[in-house]
Amino acid sequence: QVQLVESGGGLVQAGGSLRLSCEASGRTFSTNAMGWFRQAPGKEREIVATISMSGTITYYADSVKGRFTISRDKAKNTVYLQMNSLKPEDTAVYYCASTRRSGDYYYIGVRGSEYDSWGQGTQVTVSS
Repeated sequence: QVQLVESGGGLVQAGGSLRLSCEASGRTFSTNAMGWFRQAPGKEREIVATISMSGTITYYADSVKGRFTISRDKAKNTVYLQMNSLKPEDTAVYYCASTRRSGDYYYIGVRGSEYDSWGQGTQVTVSS
């Protein structure tokens, strides 16, 4: 498995921006798709965005399309989530994760069950 450490969360006003980072170590980072998920209090975990091993294929939840951007830097073993135009409903703990499946250039995982390594999470709070 790969070890994942998120950072970059915090408190921001509505309309503001944050950039989350997820640094990976252990299993080769570049061979797996990566994803960001979030879980708000009292709600189920939901997918936010995913990116393929190649970095060329991305997926976004409808609720964040046009506002969030996922990217990865293989040299730094890091995946990012740039979050703009934040809304109070974006408040949640954000987790990054790495897929179980590896070596597939264009594969992206859109379900939590496809991921086998998870970070500890970082809190994002958006005030109105």
